[in-house]
Amino acid sequence: MTRCRGYRTHVPPPIFPPVTAITARIAEGVRAVPADQWDACAGTGNPFLSHAFLSALEASGSVGGRSGWQPLPIIVDDAAGMPVAIAPAYAKGHSQGEYVFDHAWADAWERAGGDYYPKLQIAVPFTPVPGPRLLLRDPEQALALIGAIEAVVRQNGLSSAHATFVDEAQLPAFQAAGWLTRAGTQFHWANRGYGSFDDFLNDLASRKRKAIRKERAAALDGLTVRHLTGRDIRPEHWDAFWAFYQDTGNRKWGRPYLTRSFFPLLSETMGDAVLLILAERDGRPIAGALNLIGGDALYGRYWGAVEEVPFLHFELCYYQAIDAAIARGLQRVEAGAQGEHKLARGYVPVTTWSAHFLPDPGFRRAVAEFLERERAAIGQEQEYLGELTPFRRG
Repeated sequence: MTRCRGYRTHVPPPIFPPVTAITARIAEGVRAVPADQWDACAGTGNPFLSHAFLSALEASGSVGGRSGWQPLPIIVDDAAGMPVAIAPAYAKGHSQGEYVFDHAWADAWERAGGDYYPKLQIAVPFTPVPGPRLLLRDPEQALALIGAIEAVVRQNGLSSAHATFVDEAQLPAFQAAGWLTRAGTQFHWANRGYGSFDDFLNDLASRKRKAIRKERAAALDGLTVRHLTGRDIRPEHWDAFWAFYQDTGNRKWGRPYLTRSFFPLLSETMGDAVLLILAERDGRPIAGALNLIGGDALYGRYWGAVEEVPFLHFELCYYQAIDAAIARGLQRVEAGAQGEHKLARGYVPVTTWSAHFLPDPGFRRAVAEFLERERAAIGQEQEYLGELTPFRRG
């Protein structure tokens, strides 16, 4: 990989639509960009794209070093040298922590004699949350930024670039540049103007409504649930949550992605956007769920427990999140990747998107054929899942 320090790339104008040539640069990480300049491009609606969140990943050692995520933000500046477009880019030495799986693509490319890694990832590490992947102070710079990403791939001999969990509104820009698009499925809860959790339950079929009430009663028996944010989150709360997070991480993916120091850093730099939900027995935390509060959504991220309690996972991650979203007037709850069990709890299937740049024509053609078949299968699956939602018919 070309060294980051002082690196600039001349980007030829894309074929469609015509633009003037621009010069882009690669920064030595998010922390190398002033926070106000970064956030002027990222906006304020999605907390995961903020300078505070991404720089906390770097400062805590969760990315960089030997993590396999080398931060390489790609930046287009205006005439005054101020960023007008930024891609949160990372050189990846593996395909872990992405939640859009390309292991079969890597195997095929390497069987053909190529090196799939490093590849370029345009993403928020370890975070399957849809959002902009082209951070634009000037929306007219979208194709210029995509051209800069492509130039980095070509000039460094990389196999590919992947923008994962792309906001649907940005798909046309990637498609205009000729990138392949890939569909996926998540389950989100939508706030239909509810004033309370009971209002939400009244939208459900009677049998589903009764089942949820039974689950909540069983989960909360003998427990106290607390919602903490801002200065109410103290070091001992993070100590407890770290134990929860390690337990889940060790069981699900072998090694937790985030380091211990990430959590207090998050609390220090963006505590008002953090919602920590704890379940306590006799004053001792036994389980917790970590959420971030966005402009119009509550984002569930991590959960764990040191005591097995039936339905407690559903209570803390789904039902308490609904309670919190209603109380804050938020439009939806996004509770992470996958999980058809969310259907019965009022979370419905939605389509997520990624975009992929594969400069080798043969490789691109093979992946395009696969994606066409995959999209058809996903469409059929979502149609089927849509019939399984717990809401009353009509």
